[in-house]
Amino acid sequence: MNNDDLNFTDPHMLRIKAEEKLKKSDALKRASESETDIKKLTHELQVHQIELEMQNEELTIAYETAEEALRKFTMLYDLAPIGYFILDVEGTIHDLNFTGAEMLGDRRFSLINSNFKLFITEQSMSEFSNFFTKVFVSNAKESCNVLLGYYNNPLCQVYMEGIVTGEDRKCLLSLVDIERFK
Repeated sequence: MNNDDLNFTDPHMLRIKAEEKLKKSDALKRASESETDIKKLTHELQVHQIELEMQNEELTIAYETAEEALRKFTMLYDLAPIGYFILDVEGTIHDLNFTGAEMLGDRRFSLINSNFKLFITEQSMSEFSNFFTKVFVSNAKESCNVLLGYYNNPLCQVYMEGIVTGEDRKCLLSLVDIERFK
């Protein structure tokens, strides 16, 4: 039976022919392979398996280290007792922690992409504007006291420190509620 007689739509016949071809090719391979080649190949596979197991152990350790760093970051940033913000040069909030959101009186994710300047009272706006300009011009840590609020509703008096860092020129801003210290 040649390939013209073979019915490719008959799965049983197709399987029989495939097994025949495999037997022929396996017989040729076995004839050419020596026992030494098989031992070398087995050794190489075992070494490769051990290498993969070692890499897997390293990946597991790296994963556990990253998980621990994430837990620490969450505690230090998200759960800190002071407000943390990341602002761009326009004052847009790119990130903030839960305490910062609480200080502004809204949910964290609602505040992202809002302008921080909207939460500065009118009487503190010139103080904040001077501070914010100095932070971006001096590239040094600056500080000031301002009253947070919106729609003429004061929220709290805060001490803030800011510094511009990185190539993306973002302002890292920390806020401490100083109401209880007055």
